[in-house]
Amino acid sequence: MTMRKVDFSGSYFFVTTLLLLLPLFVSTKAAAAASGLFIFGDSTVDAGNNNYIETIPENRANYEPYAQNGFFQEPTGRFSDGRIIVDFIAEYAKLPLIPPYLQPHIADFSNGVNFASGGAGILSTTHSGLVIDLVRQLKYFEQVRKSLIEKLEAAKAEEVISEAVYFISIGSNDYMGGYFGNETMQHLHGPEEYLGMVIGNLTQAIQELYDKGARKFGFLSLSPLGCLPALRALNPRANSNNEEAGGDCFEAASDLALAHNNALRIVLESLQHILQGFKYCNSNFYDWLLDRVNNPSKYGFKEGVKACCGTGPYGGKNTCGGKKKVTEYEICDNAKDYIWFDSFHPTEGIHEQFAKALWDGPSSSVGPNTLQDLFFSKEKQTIADIVDI
Repeated sequence: MTMRKVDFSGSYFFVTTLLLLLPLFVSTKAAAAASGLFIFGDSTVDAGNNNYIETIPENRANYEPYAQNGFFQEPTGRFSDGRIIVDFIAEYAKLPLIPPYLQPHIADFSNGVNFASGGAGILSTTHSGLVIDLVRQLKYFEQVRKSLIEKLEAAKAEEVISEAVYFISIGSNDYMGGYFGNETMQHLHGPEEYLGMVIGNLTQAIQELYDKGARKFGFLSLSPLGCLPALRALNPRANSNNEEAGGDCFEAASDLALAHNNALRIVLESLQHILQGFKYCNSNFYDWLLDRVNNPSKYGFKEGVKACCGTGPYGGKNTCGGKKKVTEYEICDNAKDYIWFDSFHPTEGIHEQFAKALWDGPSSSVGPNTLQDLFFSKEKQTIADIVDI
């Protein structure tokens, strides 16, 4: 049998080329991972800013049993049994935990910072005087922007600001406390007019950030607010001896949250066409969470209606921690089994699942970009894009 001689010279050249190109992709990935994360919002993303302001116990979570799952050595101010959604996003983006802005001695803002405040709203009238509202959060960002310019010089600071992702999770308190909990506001404004005020102010905030150099935005849309244990308990039938006889969500709150999400979607689609370079990741958190509330076992949970920590029907009375008007509260054995940790806030498990959905989930949950797209947009190019294989 005749042996055919094989010429490896071409293959050798090809492999050598790949090895020479490899450092290029490593450095490209490192550059992409340097994108910072600036966070604006309410208790869904507050990492502890309310620890440093004068407020009421309902707006704080720096006491047990918050952070009970052991990831943190002690309660941090996060309204969860452990981490919250932005902690997971930072991990996926290869960033350290993003600190609360009011935490003392933050030396470097290049990785971003968290301005969120539990109880905050888009409107300054929501829980006025007890929170850091969105207007104040934007003022804090302006101080950070000036600090970056002073330390990094203008060109580098502009790069940090333009490459960062701006994650916004706010609006629930405007409807729960600012409207349904405020008879005066309901008397002054019908639901549609009030919704227009909220969306108008949020749009203005997005445009203000854009004018200061922000280009990449992530949004956590509103949940089905009426299905939170606190609002579910407002159903008159929830106070019957048979808890299962109640259980309906507070539909008026959920309807307004859904209308908010629809209005925001239209606004974002418009801004994408109006503002050059504007990119965003939006989410269908409403349907996503409602599916888990109604079908917890499909997603690794056992209880989708009741809170792990609280009292009364569905754990809907906000007593978790015993620091509020009512000092007695009940706590479940295993928060991992629950959708809701307290009367208003989900467990770490929900935060992690939705962070993953935002990061690289299907178009049914997130779009038009994923957060991975926004953070690693520089990393789109592969070896195949350069070498014609």
